[in-house]
Amino acid sequence: MFSSFGVVNLPTYLAGVLLIVLLPGPNSLYVLSVAARRGVRAGYAGAAGVFCGDTVLMTLSAAGVASLFQTNAMLFGIVKYVGAAYLAWVAIGMLRSGWEMWRTRHEAGGTAETVAAAAAGESGGKVERPFRRAFVVSLLNPKAILFFISFFVQFVDPNYAYPALSFLVLGAFAQIGSVLYLSALIFGGTRLAAAFRRRRRLSAGASSAAGALFLGFAAKLSLASA
Repeated sequence: MFSSFGVVNLPTYLAGVLLIVLLPGPNSLYVLSVAARRGVRAGYAGAAGVFCGDTVLMTLSAAGVASLFQTNAMLFGIVKYVGAAYLAWVAIGMLRSGWEMWRTRHEAGGTAETVAAAAAGESGGKVERPFRRAFVVSLLNPKAILFFISFFVQFVDPNYAYPALSFLVLGAFAQIGSVLYLSALIFGGTRLAAAFRRRRRLSAGASSAAGALFLGFAAKLSLASA
């Protein structure tokens, strides 16, 4: 059926998508974190940011931007370091909120509202916006563009007259897999939310651990090569 859209070896592609989706990364970690801290609605707002960011990257890949990154080291470096800096900034915010929750864990005056504000990432009057943050985390990843083009191209018939349609079909399958996986993370995260509300040490530790992982993602991206 899908061979008529210029897609070849679909079962192999689907197996690859499954492995790719299940690999931990900043996108899935952020969605799990925000769902655990703020609930299903915020989790899906973050997931929507991931979907939109990935759609933009797939479109750029199909348009040949990946080839531009491969041939222009300066452009790749600029996007790479901006992306790494943003991941580091997100990590610092998570570490700060974790420290605030840990610092106030024994204070009698630490109300539930204060804990909720720290867990939600509020700092200096600024409230975390899951969609925007997840979108930027997804978008500022030049390695993702290179990955999309290098992976997708293996399953596009070179003789097919409309390769953009082939990319659209492949991208749709990837997004469906992402929706299912992120939905599982979101509803799993809401189960963690109840425990986080009861145990401030657990909440502080989880936020700090997520921040440390984001620092790792930032370091990995900054060391990446085209």
